[in-house]
Amino acid sequence: MVENFTSYALRVYLDMSSGLALHKVMDALKKEGFGVLTEVDVQATLKDKLDVDFRNYRILGVCNPSLAFQALSANLDVGLLLPCNVILYDKGGGTEVAIFDPLSMMSIGAGLGVGEVAEKARIRLQRVTKALGDLGNII
Repeated sequence: MVENFTSYALRVYLDMSSGLALHKVMDALKKEGFGVLTEVDVQATLKDKLDVDFRNYRILGVCNPSLAFQALSANLDVGLLLPCNVILYDKGGGTEVAIFDPLSMMSIGAGLGVGEVAEKARIRLQRVTKALGDLGNII
């Protein structure tokens, strides 16, 4: 399995279409208790608003209700950082998936008192990328 961690994202490349990848990502998120609150089809939006062509690109706003409740109970301002974004886009014949690393928000909101919750969320989201990598389609 190959995982690529940047300072702000957990990444995995899936050697499959973005449509199939979207279903696999949603299934993996669901298994870790995350639901999709919002879905933005950037390709369709750019075509509609600007009449430009763009690659398949989706932004999912995901949330784990239990973790969100813990974080919001610690500090209401953490809502500014919710939901957690997941992006999927066409890349090199497959689909790149990147998930915002909750720990990276701590550089933004270190004083929010939610470090422990961010760590719990990160562990769950790492399991999502691992599950996707275990599909055997990682390049």
